[in-house]
Amino acid sequence: MNAIEGAKHLLDEAEHFLLHDIRKLRRAERLRAARAHGATDAPLTLGQKIADIVAETMGSWRFIIVQSVLLAVWIVLNITAYVRQWDPYPFILLNLALSFQAAYAAPFIMMSQNRQQDVDRKAAESDYKINIKAELEIELLHQKLDQLRESEVLNLSIAVAELTHLLHQTKDELTALRQSSGS
Repeated sequence: MNAIEGAKHLLDEAEHFLLHDIRKLRRAERLRAARAHGATDAPLTLGQKIADIVAETMGSWRFIIVQSVLLAVWIVLNITAYVRQWDPYPFILLNLALSFQAAYAAPFIMMSQNRQQDVDRKAAESDYKINIKAELEIELLHQKLDQLRESEVLNLSIAVAELTHLLHQTKDELTALRQSSGS
């Protein structure tokens, strides 16, 4: 049993090297994460805040419903002539207002999406690095298990050889004893 326990605690040079590399990777990753975390926690600029508010507002059902109601009221008031028609049928003024809204909303939404894309990319890179580290650790565990298996097989082989030797020795002694008592 002592040989097996001794084998469990024994690490060969390759395992020491692999452990050293994993530890080095962990330290480097912690430094990178600390730097990146500090960069992502920086307060948002005024432009980024505005872009996020515009994207959040224009991407909501509330905005779509309010805008749809306003457009319907605009069209109904101009078609029925209930109020003086300020924008007759082709609705040129309405078209201009919607084009103006789209022209200014699109860049804000794109800025917000680009910022979110950067955040997602950093998270994906971090996940990838964590997966690489996990893979290295799993590989180390596989190597340890293989080494334990090999040492266990070796110890069992030695034990079987010793038992076989003892069995043959005992058999020879019994045979010698039978021959001496039988003669």
